Amino acid sequence: MIPKKLDHQTATELRSILDKLNIKNPRVIIDFEKETVEVEEDDYSVDDLLESAGALSPDRVNELRREIEKMREEWD
Repeated sequence: MIPKKLDHQTATELRSILDKLNIKNPRVIIDFEKETVEVEEDDYSVDDLLESAGALSPDRVNELRREIEKMREEWD
């Protein structure tokens, strides 16, 4: 994929449109053919977030991670 430079006004207008869709990520890919917006995931994995609470066992974290992955697949 070849990146294309946007002028400031266009970038601001696109950011405004995405804000209205509650998309706050600084990096996105817009696929007009599929009519989708892909957002770059945060640096934290699901495992990191779930384990950071300290209230979940590693087994439960893995179970929740599998459930989340399954839900994401269903959305695609």
